[in-house]
Amino acid sequence: MSLIKPRSFDYQEDGRVATITLNRPERLNALTFEIYRELTDTFRALQSASHIGSVIVTGQGRGFCSGGDVKDIIGQLMGLDMAGLLEFTRMTCELVGNIRALRKPVIAALNGVVAGAGAMIAIASDLRIACSEAKIAFLFVKVGLSGADMGAAFLLPKIIGLSKATELLFTGDFVSAEEAERIGLYNRLVTQEALMDEAHAWAERLANGPSFGIGMTKEMLNQEFNMGLTAALEAEAQAQAICMQHPDYNEAYKAFIEKRPASFNK
Repeated sequence: MSLIKPRSFDYQEDGRVATITLNRPERLNALTFEIYRELTDTFRALQSASHIGSVIVTGQGRGFCSGGDVKDIIGQLMGLDMAGLLEFTRMTCELVGNIRALRKPVIAALNGVVAGAGAMIAIASDLRIACSEAKIAFLFVKVGLSGADMGAAFLLPKIIGLSKATELLFTGDFVSAEEAERIGLYNRLVTQEALMDEAHAWAERLANGPSFGIGMTKEMLNQEFNMGLTAALEAEAQAQAICMQHPDYNEAYKAFIEKRPASFNK
């Protein structure tokens, strides 16, 4: 039985795949303070959930996530001083940090509108699969804030390049799902009906793969964000040597020799 039991969104486990479903469809799954906190804590807890190999995050209804709730968050922020505001913005950044730090694949299954903080949850995830209704916008400048929010100015240029990222963060304009796939912001575009089946197929494949090696890959992707080539080569040499000592490496070799599917250590 899972020890992860959030109150503000749905959480389910199916084999080695965990699914987080935002469930405020009447508000396009807008985030509240409680949802922010529970999402942040859930991604931290998943790090030590050894029975889980991958995570899907999605939403109910017409939206994946429309960002912070105007009434429940933005309205309340108006009365805070600098210390209170900084406490909130650091919490939002902690959520992105925990998604990136999780040594397990996180797949965003984008079922509809993706905006503001919802867009940041999407790009903090490792892979994004979307339906055609999943237009996306980094809306922060539209409400008079910096486009650099929750790591947007760090992550987005690394996904789609500096020039296009600058355009999206400067304007806050929506991009269609088709355009998002074209520029590499979305990995795959499918029909609404096929979205969760495709996401689960992807998640199950990764969860049943060489979890240690996949986790190491994600860790190195994070570490090498700010490395030069020489440092990156040395870091990868060390990481690969560590992986070569793991039982999965020996199992892959035996499976190849014996002409059978590999059974990786979970």
